[in-house]
Amino acid sequence: MFGHCDPLAMPMDATTSGTPTIQYHNITDQPVTAIVAVPVSTYQRNQRHCFGDLIPGEFPLAANPSIVLHVLTACNLDPQDLAKLEAKLAALDMCQQRAIFKPMTPEERLDLKQRCGGSWKLVLRFLLAGEACCRREKSQAIAGPGHSIAVTSNGVVYSFGSNSSGQLGHGTTEEEWRPREIRSLQGIRIIQAAAGPGRTMLISDAGQVYAFGKDSFGEAEYGVQGTKTVTTPQLVESLKNIFVVQAAIGNFFTAVLSREGRVYTFSWGNDGKLGHQTEPSDVEPHPLLGALENIPVVQIAAGYCYLLALACQPSGMSVYSVGCGLGGKLGHGSRTDEKYPRLIEQFQLLNLQPVVVAAGAWHAAVVGRDGRVCTWGWGRYGCLGHGNEECESVPKVVDALSKVKAVHVATGDYTTFVVSDDGDVYSFGCGESASLGHNAAADGQGNRHANVLSPELVTSLKEVKERVVQISLTNSIYWNAHTFALTESGKLFAFGAGDKGQLGMELVNNQTERGNPERVDVDLR
Repeated sequence: MFGHCDPLAMPMDATTSGTPTIQYHNITDQPVTAIVAVPVSTYQRNQRHCFGDLIPGEFPLAANPSIVLHVLTACNLDPQDLAKLEAKLAALDMCQQRAIFKPMTPEERLDLKQRCGGSWKLVLRFLLAGEACCRREKSQAIAGPGHSIAVTSNGVVYSFGSNSSGQLGHGTTEEEWRPREIRSLQGIRIIQAAAGPGRTMLISDAGQVYAFGKDSFGEAEYGVQGTKTVTTPQLVESLKNIFVVQAAIGNFFTAVLSREGRVYTFSWGNDGKLGHQTEPSDVEPHPLLGALENIPVVQIAAGYCYLLALACQPSGMSVYSVGCGLGGKLGHGSRTDEKYPRLIEQFQLLNLQPVVVAAGAWHAAVVGRDGRVCTWGWGRYGCLGHGNEECESVPKVVDALSKVKAVHVATGDYTTFVVSDDGDVYSFGCGESASLGHNAAADGQGNRHANVLSPELVTSLKEVKERVVQISLTNSIYWNAHTFALTESGKLFAFGAGDKGQLGMELVNNQTERGNPERVDVDLR
């Protein structure tokens, strides 16, 4: 019926030879249901512009994989060859269902395909990895330095806590002790949030970035102000031409990740610590140079003075680090600085595929695909979970968690939390502000400020009888820490320091903290 049909002769995943096409005959521009339900031979041939400007009769594979697969099944193909075609087309079909892939132009899609290794299956892996480790399109809570941000699954944003720089986005500089919706964002769906000292950044589903609080992108030290205070969300003009999907705020810099997996940084300083000369108040994004220029990144994490990047390569997932190497937190076996991203090779030796990365102020952690947890960097207060306070200059598996399959990890200022696949939560490190969630005594007045050198189950979170899916904790050396636990049903629980309202609840009797997790009055479903 179709004449000669030899799709195997076409480069299914080649990006250098142009868009692969199939010659279609006698097919008019009909809905999918009509094409599937009625014999193809009854239609007239018509020009299609499904994937750019094409000559009449050409129908590219990337236009609609489902239809193409329907036609290919009628061809006399070897079963193994057809199975390969089905796998490739299925991958493209699934890519087209992803939120950040849908609005991409044909040229942008092909560029992403080339960056990912020339295969739609690798593109799909890149997209799924980013969604998984960043909770993209899902509810989330951010425990910032003194203030907090909560994002519902529908993209509505609430903020509360310290507001001296307008970092809550309500048009004032007054503290908020209860979650309050940022009304000026109505009509804009937010999918990601980042909070730093006196500053907040929000990312919309259209890839636009809104910032408020201190107007400079990097802070040399706590208390340093920009030239002005911004009290309502303002579009970051310098990022308008970059489709951003994630932001990370360090103490000296800010980094953003584009939809295509490119990393840009602001304000690292004029000593070239990230391979380019900038001023501390620089508001222009600079591409991160070096090894990651042509490797797609799915997640970034910012510590006090360094940056981690989870990269997606054809050979698997890997982690790169750049910045200050004090304490061994870059993971390369030394304490030297790195001006350009450098691959952390230890994961290959451990036969571990990283899927989630977290950067604390001075230490870092990774979760592997097999559920193992690795930590490295400054081990003060036991934040590495190895039973001591020693530094580790390369990633080291946390043996105490050998019977736990981890799916999520969060780090702060000398504090680490791990979430298991069954929703249990473990914490270790600095016990100040009761931010670890441990309460040993039955009366609730036990030594909840004690440091914990090895992972301990946070039994207080077991009592909420909800599966925990995300932990967020303060990652700043200038603020007492507080912690959020988000459950599968969208309930938010908070504990730790609450002197500025950052827990989202009123404290009485001169209290400054909460030792046990308490429900925050906000629904993040």
